[in-house]
Amino acid sequence: MSKKVAVVMGSDSDLETMKPCIARLQSFGIPTEVRVISAHRTPAAAERFASQAREDGFGAIIAAAGKAAHLAGVIAAYTTLPVIGVPIKTSMMGGLDSLLSMVQMPKGIPVACVAVDGADNAAILAAQMLALSDEDLSGKLSAFKAQMADEVAEKDRHISEKL
Repeated sequence: MSKKVAVVMGSDSDLETMKPCIARLQSFGIPTEVRVISAHRTPAAAERFASQAREDGFGAIIAAAGKAAHLAGVIAAYTTLPVIGVPIKTSMMGGLDSLLSMVQMPKGIPVACVAVDGADNAAILAAQMLALSDEDLSGKLSAFKAQMADEVAEKDRHISEKL
């Protein structure tokens, strides 16, 4: 059985932002579990989830949160699995508050972090991590990158023809 990826959100309001992440993971055939766990309102649940994640078959955890955005760091404190943070855009600071909360982690508790609202890249990064030990997934990633290159080449051809 292949490793799963958890997509954990601090609030159900983060779901719209995280839908591209979930869809991208599914497009690679990665089993995905989506949860709402708050670092502040349900810290015991965050600890339980993260502490059991490896035994529950996860290979990586994607944690999305806005504002104080401590979810990724709290999850990372309780697991040795890679944790990828997705800072959610906020109305007050445009997501800078979320971004800084995720990237300013203390020594020993790393959190990989993508751009504000960078859900799709979080999925791709998680897939690349899992692909280190999964040749089939590695092949899917290679095909994905080749498809992106083909799309850019087609756009280049189209622009050249127009001008």
